[in-house]
Amino acid sequence: MAVTKPSSGPDPILLTLFANRFMSVAEAMGRSLQQTSISTNIKERLDFSCALFAPDGDLVANAPFIPIHLGSMSFAVKYQMNLYGKELKDGDILMTNSPHAGGSGSHLPDITIITPVFDQRSNEIIFFTASRGHHADIGGILPGSMPPTSVNIFEEGAEIMSLKIVDGGVFDKKGLYEYMVEKPAQYPGSSGCRNIKDVESDIKAQIAANHKGVQLIRAIVDDYSLETVQEYMYHIRANAENSVRNLLRDVVRRSGTNVLGAVDYLDDGTPIHLKVEIDEKEGSAVLDFEGTGCEVRGNLNSPISVVHSAVIYCMRAMLNVDIPLNAGCLVPIQIKIPKKSLLSPSRTAAVCGGNVLTSQRIVDVVLKAFHACAASQGCTNNLTFGTGGKDKNGVAIAGWGYYETIAGGSGAGPGWHGTSGVHTHITNTRIGDIEILERRYPVLMHRFGLRPFSAGKGKWNGGDGVIREFEIMQGMQVSILSERRTRAPYGMAGGEPAMMGRNTWIKQRRAEDGDIPEEDSNEDLGPRHINIGGKATVFMGKGDRFLIETPGGGGWGRPEEGQLDTIQEYKHAWEARGSFAERAAAQAEF
Repeated sequence: MAVTKPSSGPDPILLTLFANRFMSVAEAMGRSLQQTSISTNIKERLDFSCALFAPDGDLVANAPFIPIHLGSMSFAVKYQMNLYGKELKDGDILMTNSPHAGGSGSHLPDITIITPVFDQRSNEIIFFTASRGHHADIGGILPGSMPPTSVNIFEEGAEIMSLKIVDGGVFDKKGLYEYMVEKPAQYPGSSGCRNIKDVESDIKAQIAANHKGVQLIRAIVDDYSLETVQEYMYHIRANAENSVRNLLRDVVRRSGTNVLGAVDYLDDGTPIHLKVEIDEKEGSAVLDFEGTGCEVRGNLNSPISVVHSAVIYCMRAMLNVDIPLNAGCLVPIQIKIPKKSLLSPSRTAAVCGGNVLTSQRIVDVVLKAFHACAASQGCTNNLTFGTGGKDKNGVAIAGWGYYETIAGGSGAGPGWHGTSGVHTHITNTRIGDIEILERRYPVLMHRFGLRPFSAGKGKWNGGDGVIREFEIMQGMQVSILSERRTRAPYGMAGGEPAMMGRNTWIKQRRAEDGDIPEEDSNEDLGPRHINIGGKATVFMGKGDRFLIETPGGGGWGRPEEGQLDTIQEYKHAWEARGSFAERAAAQAEF
């Protein structure tokens, strides 16, 4: 159904009401997904997003979930809508994760479920509800499906361009197992999904969450009429568009120029260049990434949808108004991405790190060009571990995989200190609760806390990174995919850069490894400390430990003479947090 522009201006009260009603739909979807999922990744870490889309596929509203998901989900909806056209019927639900389905995916573990909402009178599509969840394992060469050593997309697990996971109300379990278990295992060295039962259950939870959204949007239509609902859907997008246009005009007035630029680098030296040209009269801008490095052999290649996600996040973050993040934020923006570059990779390029690492650097470059704030940690510190794969005869071995991202420091800005120990920018997940981690997986946490003096100093200090050290209780494959290990998060306006991150394997000495020195040797008999770099996978034995030290955030402004050289003080009283505390609080309400 086409959405026609309303002839009159919006009622400001109704505009606020509908903005909140639309956001409440996405929030309710999120609560449903969290409550009905079973995996640590979705239920406890909250690595998922839910959103509402217009019949043309544009983002209408979302709750504050994962920014990198929300900007790219529109690509997924539009691709599937164009693929099926008028073939879709009530009771059909679509599934995809491919970064090449119109640039719709972010990386393969992020599975998107899309449900069309049909008008019960005209039987036309009036909205779409969609949810995207990061599944802890979808196959590939390593448990966790985030291999730091992948060089093509086939090593990263199952790729699904499009699957009608529910056809006329019937769940396609056979198709799911074919795509998730059988097809990934056909690639040499790769395994199918190592915990398909968990994945199947969480996909059903996503389907249920989408259905919750369908019920709620139909209730809104019943309350106000379809014409009024779609009219204010347009007004909300127009409001976001006007807000971004005013932001761009203000940037020109404050900076005294309409041309901005910045460059930053990945740890391997690949540059990401950005030139911004603003048309003050129109309130529009061209963001040109010409000069960005070519596609890389590793997995830091970034699909075009991820670039758009990073840009729409930055535009929304720089706005000083309370509006839903939606497609209107990008209407005044033209994004130019050079072909054959890191940001427009080829069909078979590995991409799992582009979604979580390169996206952070894109945000750093955009915010640097707009002189908005110093760099945050610029990394998500992706940790995976687990077991399973194939034996020497190629027979699949049952196993499991765990995945988490680890917090760091946020950058300071003109008038505020950065925050310590927080997930920054495009990621908005939690870290795994220690109690749940130790109960469900064979690991023992030794240390988890702030990393002293890792923040960049300035008139306004950046935030500190964190230290996370755990012991392996049984032999398993452990992988880390991280950035900012060779290039520090920058400071701004004279502020100092933050400390870089570091990943250390504390390896017990074993005779079978040849690690036991001769009796007359003066060599220390204690465990070996091995810096494994930013991207590595190693098999760690029982008793080994893994120490991850994450980057801090950069400082803003030159440190003033006599300024205290201290870590930020935290004077708030301790309060329970995490999934256990939330569950207890919810029970106390009844």
